Amino acid sequence: MREINYVDALNEALHEEMERDKKVICLGEDVELAYVFGVTKGLKDKFGGARVRDTPISELGFVGAGVGAAMAGYRPVIEIMFMDFIMLAMDPLVNQAAKLRYMLGGQLSIPLVVRTPGGGGVQYGPTHSQVLEAWFMQVPGLKVACPSDPADAKGLLKSAIRDDNPVFFCEHKMLYKTKGPVPEGEHIVPFGQAAVKREGSDITLIGIGYQVQNCLRAAELLASEGISAEVVDPRTVAPLDTATLAESVRKTNRCVIVEEGHLRSGVGAEIAASIQEEAFDYLDAPIGRVAALNAPIPFEVELEDYVLPNEGNVVEAVKKALGVIA
Repeated sequence: MREINYVDALNEALHEEMERDKKVICLGEDVELAYVFGVTKGLKDKFGGARVRDTPISELGFVGAGVGAAMAGYRPVIEIMFMDFIMLAMDPLVNQAAKLRYMLGGQLSIPLVVRTPGGGGVQYGPTHSQVLEAWFMQVPGLKVACPSDPADAKGLLKSAIRDDNPVFFCEHKMLYKTKGPVPEGEHIVPFGQAAVKREGSDITLIGIGYQVQNCLRAAELLASEGISAEVVDPRTVAPLDTATLAESVRKTNRCVIVEEGHLRSGVGAEIAASIQEEAFDYLDAPIGRVAALNAPIPFEVELEDYVLPNEGNVVEAVKKALGVIA
């Protein structure tokens, strides 16, 4: 299978869905030239300025416009240049998009996708490096996707665009240049279906978004020491496929959850609670959690590396769960 990078996989999904459905439109800052990240490159040239529009620098305004367009029958794909800026548009996304279908008794749908890059590793500092999926997985009516590789990026974005519900689509900046096999043409990844990215027998590693890659790197290091780690990717955290996660834990009897968001009230807390409900009798050790330290994400490279989780943190957590270290 051909290999392309994460950005090109997202771009291919957008091209295919805009070709398939004339109601799909793109709004946001820099969606016409795609100068900063390149995900929407070529869309305006192919589909025209009526369907691909740069907006004023007002997240509140253009997310609100997207909600209105979705109510009118369009399928808007909104780009927030940095995930941190979604805070400026919480009302239209959380109070309107996520609730209108319920409030209006199902008389209309809100097929809205808000896609946005988040995460650290590139020294963008405290207000351009956050990972916030934990905030949104708690909102009824809102779906949350966190693809960890190019194939899932394409397949999940196509599913998100076709969904009649609003979707918060999380893309990690450190994944944008990563390459992987991606099917050409129609490739759909359903929401709510986790994937086992590496088979193992001694412990389950559950990674969120980019942290799947850290889990895979940690699994390689652990394998050199005779420890077999299974890596599972939820792919979407709302809906969350607890059945597949619990099935892996029943197999390995131990679990470590890895996310880049902060530990307190993070995605890992919900996953750990779900696994304990589903597979408590199978656990031979407490569920481990790895996350960013409780601090704003620093600019300085060594400080940023210290605050963010890495494969070394994962290896240490695994050894604690296995009783190899105290």
